[in-house]
Amino acid sequence: MATQPDDWARAARAAAAHRDLLPAPGERVAVIGCGTSLFMARAFAALRESAGQGLTDAWPASAVPSGREYDRYLVICRSGTTTEVLTAISALPEAIPRTVISSSPGTPALSLAEPILIDEVDERSVVQTRFATTTLALLRWHLGEDLGPVIAQARDALAETDTEALANVRQAEQIAFVGMGFAAALADEAALKLRESCRSWTDSYLATEYRHGPISLAGPGRAVWALGPVIPGLVDEILRTGAHFEHRALDPLAELVRVHRLCLLRAADLGLDPDRPRNLSRSVILG
Repeated sequence: MATQPDDWARAARAAAAHRDLLPAPGERVAVIGCGTSLFMARAFAALRESAGQGLTDAWPASAVPSGREYDRYLVICRSGTTTEVLTAISALPEAIPRTVISSSPGTPALSLAEPILIDEVDERSVVQTRFATTTLALLRWHLGEDLGPVIAQARDALAETDTEALANVRQAEQIAFVGMGFAAALADEAALKLRESCRSWTDSYLATEYRHGPISLAGPGRAVWALGPVIPGLVDEILRTGAHFEHRALDPLAELVRVHRLCLLRAADLGLDPDRPRNLSRSVILG
């Protein structure tokens, strides 16, 4: 978890080195992944389209639609062994360029597409942190973003004491994450991290949709955590419920590091191993 700011800085070199394997402006692109990798795919798709670089869809590996025309496929798969990912790559049109980003050398996915191997951010943990965020950082560098300020924010978030950083959410009964744009995908990822690492009751929503029903869950002892800019009126509506509203003026990627810290704290409070959740494995391999 703590290596992420340095990992994101190094990702600038990886983005430059692999420029020709990544989507070029104007290409129609499909990005494919499962779980956390799908959320990174969705975040990249939102960022690429908002930057005006071309149509970008993000699909679960198990539900890539047929009959759509793309100029390039981009696959994100930490393990390189996930069954749905391997099946999806094998079914892609052979004439269309495809690239896979992975951190696991010598795995099948790397032989099915042009590989971008970032094994310096591989992880022993079942729960993804630095591979996912570094992949998104690499893709953001590729889009032309300067992540220097984001990296500085993440370092500051890691330097805070537990009391300063997370006192208002550490014991929350329920946490709802909300966001807009690419932050909506990172809100989904934040909720997944807490579910995986410490079995927390978490939900995630597009911020504009939160008022269309989910706000009924808000109340004393619960929290709503916004990633990225906050839509008008939302803060007052949440505070009227008695729930805590958590928000920092940080890039959503840096804010995700704060969520990672909360995962460790809540797991420790419950006596759980955040790296080895029950019922989960590092890669979903189907028989």
